[in-house]
This record gives sequence, C-alpha cells and structure tokens, in this order.
Amino acid sequence: MSSRPALSVVVPALDAAVALPATLASIVAARRDIELDLTVVDGGSTDDTVVIARHFGARVVVAPRGRGAQLSAGAAATHGDWLLFVHADTVLGAEWPSAARAFAATGSGRAGWLRFALDDPSPAARRLERLVAWRCRVLALPYGDQGLLLARSLYDAVGGYRPLPLMEDIDLVRRLGRHRIAPVAASAITSAERWRRQGYLRRSARNLACLALWHMGVPARAIARLYG
Repeated sequence: MSSRPALSVVVPALDAAVALPATLASIVAARRDIELDLTVVDGGSTDDTVVIARHFGARVVVAPRGRGAQLSAGAAATHGDWLLFVHADTVLGAEWPSAARAFAATGSGRAGWLRFALDDPSPAARRLERLVAWRCRVLALPYGDQGLLLARSLYDAVGGYRPLPLMEDIDLVRRLGRHRIAPVAASAITSAERWRRQGYLRRSARNLACLALWHMGVPARAIARLYG
C-alpha cells in the first residue's frame, strides 16, 4: 500500500443505533491519514441504524440478516485494495491508522487481527482479554470482534466470507490458516454489554460450546439457534 492506501471498511449492522456512532466515529477519524471508504451493511434494522450510517458518510448496503451474508455483501460492494471488517459495537483504538499502514507495508500475504479489549473496568473483563490474547497467540484463532484487515487479493484467493448465520469468522480464519494471520498493533474495543447482561462465565462458556460444536461438524444454522 502507498502512504495513503485504498482501504474499504465494512461494518455489518442490525439495530445498532446505540453503539454504531462511536464505531463509525473511530473509523472516519482516520480519513486525515488514510484514503478510505466506509460501507455499513444493514440486515433489516428497525431503528436509526441507516440514518446514522449515512450521517457518517457511509455507503449503505442492504443484505439478508446474518453477519456472513452481510460481510460478503459489503466486500462485494467495495473496491479498495485492502479490506477492514469491523463489528458495529467495536470502537477502533486511535492508533489503528498507523498500525494498519505498518501492517500493510509488510505485504499482502497475511491477514491481521486487532487486540481484543472490552469497555469494562472489571477484573472479569481483564481476565477475558487475557484469555483471548492466549487464544490468538497459541491457537491462532481471532474472532470477528477483533476486526480483520487483509488485502482484497488474499480475501478473494480464500473465497471470502461465506453466508453463514454464525461462525463466519472462524470459517474464514481457518481457510486463511495459521501461517497467513498475524496481529495488528492496535486495539479493538468491544462493548461488554452482552457479557455484563448474561454473565462473563455464562457467555464465555456458550461461545466455547459453539466453537466446539462447529469443529464437530454441527451446521452453523443449528449453532445459531443455541447462540440466540
């Protein structure tokens, strides 16, 4: 990439009006450093998600509900040489533009994930962050809420996101393979609202159960019913 890379940022959203403004603000703040376009893929929101997206100058694409289908549609609607996928409740750290440029300068053969963080000061949040860091370091298994940065050529080479209702991030990471994923030196700060509401232990256990079922060959649609 050049000093002003062509980057397409894709954000799948569904009734995300509460969290979306902070997410999009953290993305568009990089426009002074990076030539980027922004696409929000709406899965049928009934709140002000689309209005907010347009307020931030985003292209709005409508796709069937489900992150896999929405991410795939968003990538297809953009033209940047590089792609960055970000969840609607994830705020990118202020360091992300320079980190993205540095990562891209290493070449287009790898995809990058950002450091997982939660907007919660509790000890439970810090423990989960450490567990996620271990999972990425040892198992090479980042999740979608950490963002994913990769060249379009690599995205196309591995077949991109499949229209799965769940596990679309694990599916893509596994096709990339351990040797083609690496950390980006920036943070992805995700809302801890669901962990606080459902309980850190309960939600983490459910996520682990979903991952185990996926590796056992259970269809993503069946896992999505468990996930809720």
